Amino acid sequence: MSTPPAVTEAEHRAAMQALQSEMDAKIRAAQEKRGLVIVHTGDGKGKSTAAFGMLARMLAHGRRCAVIQFIKSGHDAAERVLRGPLLTWHSVGGGFTWNTQDRAADIARCREGWTLATGYFQNPEIDFVVLDELNIVLGCDYLPKAEVLAALRAKRLAQHVVITGRGALPELLELADLATEMRELKHPFKAGVKAQAGIEF
Repeated sequence: MSTPPAVTEAEHRAAMQALQSEMDAKIRAAQEKRGLVIVHTGDGKGKSTAAFGMLARMLAHGRRCAVIQFIKSGHDAAERVLRGPLLTWHSVGGGFTWNTQDRAADIARCREGWTLATGYFQNPEIDFVVLDELNIVLGCDYLPKAEVLAALRAKRLAQHVVITGRGALPELLELADLATEMRELKHPFKAGVKAQAGIEF
C-alpha cells in the first residue's frame, strides 16, 4: 500500500479556500424554499429511525407534525418520547403481512391511514407528515399508486412529507425531492441474534 503524498499547510489552505468559494456559490444559488417529498428506502436498517430524527427536529422548531404508521401494529417506542401538543400519531397497521394473512383487512387499515394522510396534506396547521412504511403499502398494491402520487403532488406547497419502507416505486422516487437508500451491509438477525428493544423497536 503506497503512502499518500505529503500535503503542505499552504497547499491544504489553498484547496480549502477553493472549496469554500465553490460551496458559497452553491449556497447563494439555492434560494427556493418549499416543502419536500422525502423518501427513505432500501433493504438496510434505519429508514423509520431517520424519519423520526427529522420529526424530532421539526418538533424542536415548534412545528406541528403528524405520523401515520402503516403495516406496523402497536405503538412505536419513539411515540413515547416524541409526544406533546404539536404531534398527532396514528398506528393503523395490523402487523407484518405474513402475520395478518388477511389482505382485505390490511387494505381497509391502509385506506383508513390514507384518509388521515390526505386530510393532513390540506391542513394548514400541519407542517410535517411521516408516512411510515407507505412504500410497503404501495408495493403490496394496497392503495392505488396513481391516487397516492396525485395526492402527494397536490399537498400544500410548504409542507414536508417523509415516506419510509423498502422497495420504493420508481414513480415515487422520480416525484421525490430527496431520496435516500439504506443498504444493508451486515445484520445481526442473519447470525441468529433476535430483535432488541431500542435497536429494532
